[in-house]
Amino acid sequence: MKRLIFATGNQNKMREIREILADLPVEILSMKEAGIEADIVEDGKTFEENAIIKAKAIMELTGELVLADDSGLEIDYLNKEPGIYSARYMGEDTSYRIKNASLIERLAGVPDEKRTARFVCAIAAAFPDGTVKTTEGVIEGRIGYEERGENGFGYDPIFYVPEFGCTTAELPEEQKNAVSHRGKALEKMREILKESVSAE
Repeated sequence: MKRLIFATGNQNKMREIREILADLPVEILSMKEAGIEADIVEDGKTFEENAIIKAKAIMELTGELVLADDSGLEIDYLNKEPGIYSARYMGEDTSYRIKNASLIERLAGVPDEKRTARFVCAIAAAFPDGTVKTTEGVIEGRIGYEERGENGFGYDPIFYVPEFGCTTAELPEEQKNAVSHRGKALEKMREILKESVSAE
């Protein structure tokens, strides 16, 4: 296993992934860097199902080890919306500033204790021999009243974590990687990948 492909084109995500998996003796490529263009229909009902669909599709195209993640924001008061549709909420090309403003507006007048939410991330690894392994990470918090912070992306500026007294967009990069949903899922996946590297 000299390299692995991470099925994403998101540069922010790639930066996080490379930092967390930095000690693995592999080259980590995005789909674009690996020269892959694929339109994958994510029709799973859960984050895990969507991650598996993406990882398997690219592994079958390339014959290489592929990692894929599916993550999103679940807001309890809104019946766990936007959930698996987080990236496509209000349309894929809608800016997160607009999406965040819309969610804050939908929670207008809702008290703190009912603004509970979580970020969920599922990561799937599709190995060339057909094996698939998955991990999941969750961070609990609540929806804030305004966007705060410049360190995150997506819904980070409205996701407030009471134990830190700030949003995930206000956390320093290193701390965010340690506590975030993607950070936790990647840490677990790192252990799985370490085992496969040492087994080779």
